[in-house]
Amino acid sequence: MAFAGINISLSQPDITQKLTERIDDLKQKIAAWGKRIRRFSESSRRFNQNRLFKSDQKRLYKSLERLEVCGAGPGPDQADTVAFWRGLWSEPVNHNEGPWMEVWQ
Repeated sequence: MAFAGINISLSQPDITQKLTERIDDLKQKIAAWGKRIRRFSESSRRFNQNRLFKSDQKRLYKSLERLEVCGAGPGPDQADTVAFWRGLWSEPVNHNEGPWMEVWQ
């Protein structure tokens, strides 16, 4: 079926080259269709978001939040989070105030 409409017979001496070319051609067509579908999907998504922004911004932002939450996966472990922030806030820091800070004081 992949060779319908093309004059290829299996008895030709350069059949492997023609088969390879035909396979490459079909792969390129599939890739082009995939890109076209992806462009259409993204364009449609942008169009719908723009329309929703004009009509109901609250619903748009809620839908955007849902997308981020759904794709985020499991959250960090609470003990790791506490240890991270405790390590940042418990250590004293000496800031070197430059001469530009003296102007405001």
